[in-house]
Amino acid sequence: MTKEEMLENSVIVAAHPDDELLWFGAILQDVDRVILVYEDFWANPQIGKARAAVLDTYPRDRITSLRIPEAGTHSCANWDDPTLNEYGIEFGPEARRRDLKQRVKRVFGKSQAPQGGINHHYEQNFNRIYSALEGILEPDMNVITHNPWGEYGHEDHIQVYRVVEKLRTEIGFKQWMSNYCTDRSLPLAMRYFDGEETDTIQLPVDKDFADRVADVYRQEGCWTWADDWKWFPYEFYRKAPVGRSSAANHAQPMPLNMFRFSA
Repeated sequence: MTKEEMLENSVIVAAHPDDELLWFGAILQDVDRVILVYEDFWANPQIGKARAAVLDTYPRDRITSLRIPEAGTHSCANWDDPTLNEYGIEFGPEARRRDLKQRVKRVFGKSQAPQGGINHHYEQNFNRIYSALEGILEPDMNVITHNPWGEYGHEDHIQVYRVVEKLRTEIGFKQWMSNYCTDRSLPLAMRYFDGEETDTIQLPVDKDFADRVADVYRQEGCWTWADDWKWFPYEFYRKAPVGRSSAANHAQPMPLNMFRFSA
């Protein structure tokens, strides 16, 4: 498989605005379409408007948002022993602590968190994303999205991957992923590789275009990543696996862009 074949009738499906840049910088300018999933976030009431403003001045066309509200899931999973479920990934005690904190704040009118809790919101979002993408994705597409360990271990990224994975089995398009990973998400990542050689496509990150896009996010006040982030020189893409590995003795992951992330 070549870059040209991967980019034929291609679409990036990225979770949060700026994810399309951070994890797909080598192809962001070249794909036919970009779809961002989340927009509003109850913990930051201003960010939705800022993200929408980014799209008005984005330095490429055919980029849209599904405008699904974030649930606030980051670091809710037990990353020491991650367990996947039909909606993405299981949450640990942190989700219950956050829900209790938000219930107390709502009593005093100091929280805009939705009723029902993070876990309920997360499950709702799976169905919302599924319904939105079901009418967009087609059999002859190349759909590039997050990897199944969520890059640095983000629960929303895993959810987006799992939605696309489900739709792939139903629609039949090709699903691709890139190669970012951290020490926290590596144990989950290793579940997806076996002893077979993995065909990958190596592409240089377009750093000049990446800087232009990052500047738009910064100008609108909704850049969510580190200001001192350095673009990797290359990204590696491969077709998403079908299911998880059977834990072969000599697992061979694709080349990984490993970095350290403090939750």
